[in-house]
Amino acid sequence: MTAATTNTRAVPESAWTRLRRRKMAMFGLALVILIVGAAILAPWIAPYDPFEQKFDGLTMFGEPLPPGGAYVLGTDLLGRDLLSRLLYGARTSLIIGVVANGIALVIGTIIGLTAGFFQGWIGAILMRFTDLMMAFPALLLAICLAAIFQPSLWIVAFVIAMVNWVQTARVIYTETSALAARDFIAAERTLGASTPRILFKHILPHLVPMIIVWGTLGISTTVLLEATLSYLGVGVQPPTPSWGNIIFENQTYFQSAPWLVFFPGAAIVVLALAFNLVGDALRDVLDPTLRGSD
Repeated sequence: MTAATTNTRAVPESAWTRLRRRKMAMFGLALVILIVGAAILAPWIAPYDPFEQKFDGLTMFGEPLPPGGAYVLGTDLLGRDLLSRLLYGARTSLIIGVVANGIALVIGTIIGLTAGFFQGWIGAILMRFTDLMMAFPALLLAICLAAIFQPSLWIVAFVIAMVNWVQTARVIYTETSALAARDFIAAERTLGASTPRILFKHILPHLVPMIIVWGTLGISTTVLLEATLSYLGVGVQPPTPSWGNIIFENQTYFQSAPWLVFFPGAAIVVLALAFNLVGDALRDVLDPTLRGSD
């Protein structure tokens, strides 16, 4: 074996190279790109105005039109094009998913990092508060918060963030506690390194892969919670299209027009599946303890 061959084999593979070998991860990534692209391009690719009630959008008996013809996925109970509302609903769901999950990640990371590093009474107070929040059922707490505030897109995102940060905080706390006890952190303290330097230069970089994974996996959970709140009538309010409130608006036609529930429900499932596939693959790729399974 030549030295050149040895050096070539010694070069570590990038995370992208390992990720590309996972077919399900690539499938999930393709779905994510497709859904995000459709949401961004909705004003240009939607065949109709999602708010417009078409004169020919209902049957002569006042019922929604089935899929086919001028309306690819049919129309809803008000004669609006379902495909257009789904495309615009994707924008609503993704905006809430990204914003709410981003806020939850920031809150959870700050609380978990602070509690895990300082320990003592600071860590005890923060973790007991986290445990208290975890004791409440997330859906019930979200419904209560949404009922207190006037439901809107940004309020719903804030409400979801307030119930979703606890899992992140607990995971970050556990990892930070383990890192803070490592020898290289003790060496930094001995050398007189400041607390901000230790936190942001030595601990936080080790947490980035975990934050990325939880950020990816959390989007699917956030979208599902938003759809649930909208379905229950305390989420994004009509006429703003959201996959959850599309189901809520049209549930009375479940038997006579099942496509009105099936298509938005399928969109929710596909989006959640896509982000879960990507998140699971990222966890395996970025976690050094799982790289041997590649």
